[in-house]
Amino acid sequence: MKSIGVLIVAGGSGRRCGGQLPKQFRLLGGQPVLARTINLFAEALPGARIVAILPAEYAAFWRDLAARFDVAAHTVVEGGAERFHSVRNGLMALPPETELIAVQDGVRPLAGVEMIRRVAEAAAASGAAIPVVEPVDSFRETDASDSAAADPAAAATPSHVIDRRRLRIVQTPQIFRADLLRTAYEAPYDAAFTDDASVVERAGHAVRLVAGERTNLKLTTPEDFIVAEALLAAREENGETDADADRL
Repeated sequence: MKSIGVLIVAGGSGRRCGGQLPKQFRLLGGQPVLARTINLFAEALPGARIVAILPAEYAAFWRDLAARFDVAAHTVVEGGAERFHSVRNGLMALPPETELIAVQDGVRPLAGVEMIRRVAEAAAASGAAIPVVEPVDSFRETDASDSAAADPAAAATPSHVIDRRRLRIVQTPQIFRADLLRTAYEAPYDAAFTDDASVVERAGHAVRLVAGERTNLKLTTPEDFIVAEALLAAREENGETDADADRL
């Protein structure tokens, strides 16, 4: 495997999840979510340089919290105003000889080791790779404003069905050849950048889609934590590790 750096973006406030503590610091199966994510990548990509990107006001808090748990070696970098700026800050913390760079949501601690390695191999071959899963729900696109579409008391909102066979749900880690990602992030911020793949595509490079995992949850709401605890319990009951997650 080429020299690889991992940027774990954990700059969110966790407002949608409730509580006073941002969700990346909450305990999941007895460990902070961020600790699980860091350790996952230390296992999946041995020797990788791991950078955790945090809100400035929580950097000292995390260092104190991490000291109480068995957390793999990592560097802490302060985030920016938007995710785009946080990733840019993280890029500056990686050595110039880094060949591949993985960008991971700090609150996705349940990805499988083999899936991570699969995306890394695809990125090494193609320059840019991201994990995706097929949606199982039906989708409709509304023709009204966001507020009107979200109001259940409103009159029938104009909408039309979208063929879900053409859609994919995007996950992380998103992994790129380092020179491509660094060049892409030289662009000015644009609100249309929804993830790192969109930044790289804007720079003119195609992105390869790789099979992701439905258990690769992004912990966003209290209900997500309930599901995640159940998944961890199922793995422990079956004697499985993160390397076996693809089969759950």
